[in-house]
Amino acid sequence: MSAVPLSLLDLALIGEGETPRDALEGSVAIARKAEELGYLRIWYAEHHNMATIASSAPAVLIAHVAAHTSRIRLGSGGVMLPNHAPLVIAEQFGTLASLHPGRIDLGLGRAPGTDQVTLRALRRSPQAAEHFPQDVLELQAYLSDETRVPTVNATPGRGTNVPIYVLGSSLFGARLAAVLGLPYGFASHFAPQALHDAIHLYRTEFQPSDQLAAPYVIAGVNVIAAETEDAARALLEKRRRMLVRNLFGRAGQPLSDDEVELVLASPQAAQVEAMFHYTAAGTPAAVRAYLDEFQRTTGADELMVVHHGDSVATRLRSLELLGAATPAPTPA
Repeated sequence: MSAVPLSLLDLALIGEGETPRDALEGSVAIARKAEELGYLRIWYAEHHNMATIASSAPAVLIAHVAAHTSRIRLGSGGVMLPNHAPLVIAEQFGTLASLHPGRIDLGLGRAPGTDQVTLRALRRSPQAAEHFPQDVLELQAYLSDETRVPTVNATPGRGTNVPIYVLGSSLFGARLAAVLGLPYGFASHFAPQALHDAIHLYRTEFQPSDQLAAPYVIAGVNVIAAETEDAARALLEKRRRMLVRNLFGRAGQPLSDDEVELVLASPQAAQVEAMFHYTAAGTPAAVRAYLDEFQRTTGADELMVVHHGDSVATRLRSLELLGAATPAPTPA
């Protein structure tokens, strides 16, 4: 395995027969194991109105996990900034940084992390995304010593200098991260199409900043490690069907097994398959080899893996198996 740091994106997935509490308790167990294995950081993504994802409030989840771990960095991957006032996020993450100094990251995304109906329920406008660059700058200032809004400061938050990461799956985010001199995380674990073009643009146009002297790329990749190839493939197939239900089902009207099969046999299946384009599924040795090759072809400075499974137990087992086959990453 390459010497680049290995990190974890935890979606706090709610498996069949599990509750949100099970998923959140699982996030603590997974974080403790990742810390033991030497992972650099764990991020939690903001999603709303998704019955199988329990990470709708990243700051709350980060606080809980931080209280049950001691060293590993924790952050958002990401906070969907158009859903929030920058001052509120500065106060939330300023509070986290004050409680857990040196351990908190703030990854920011431009997408809403949900559908348009839920976006309205959040009391936000689709046009809010158009102000993303300005909102990033406003938030960054609240966390430094130079507010961009006269007489308004984040308390806690001011002077904490929580490191900010721009997250995305398009050239827009890559260019913004480059111009602002911020680290860039590409969501190749579910939106792979522009990965190589975005990394090239980011590295080419990067401008050093007070936070970062040289470009730094984090790339996402799906992982399912199991004792056998067949077991890993079976878990991947379960995850594929769960994704179909999430993408094409309606609230209160889950797709039947026959309807799932119809989707998988239709042109719509291409959307699902694309989301698994960068997936390492197999035995621990096979997964390790895949990650090594993925890092070589992307040149990523850090890999952020997303362990999938049909339960907390299978995701934790995937983490353990890969850890046993991989030397502890060396932080940059």
